[in-house]
Amino acid sequence: MASITDLIMQQVKASAGSVNIPSNVKDQVLGGLGNSILGSLTQTVAKPGGVDLVKGLLTGASDASSSPITKLAGSLFNSNVLSKLNLGALGTTLSGLIPTILGNLGGILKDRDGDGDVDLNDIILSLKGGSSAGGGLLGAATSILGGLGSIFGKK
Repeated sequence: MASITDLIMQQVKASAGSVNIPSNVKDQVLGGLGNSILGSLTQTVAKPGGVDLVKGLLTGASDASSSPITKLAGSLFNSNVLSKLNLGALGTTLSGLIPTILGNLGGILKDRDGDGDVDLNDIILSLKGGSSAGGGLLGAATSILGGLGSIFGKK
């Protein structure tokens, strides 16, 4: 199974494939889109109620176009990438890809632990990229979630 980072970048490349991005900034733009989306997901998970927002988006239960995750990803992309590149109207086009990219991620979270529902454990398993060795985003997930030990009271 691919990690969520891989899935995000696959969707970024697929969605941006029809956009004529200048070659001198293409890697920066595509990386910026991916980082903004991942940043939005990770920042949202860390907020009260954020796990449910991410769960709704990544299971396909909520609409990406109206999600606060999408709004945050757009803000991050605009402030961290577009404001520095001066791409004019192309920037608007690129920002407009964010709801599509996030919408295409709907359904990536599934019941991975076999308990009949999609829960925090399934999100963590998805972030790990299916690796029991803590690959994928497990390290990021622990910091994203404020450290799993602190959330669940582990010592």
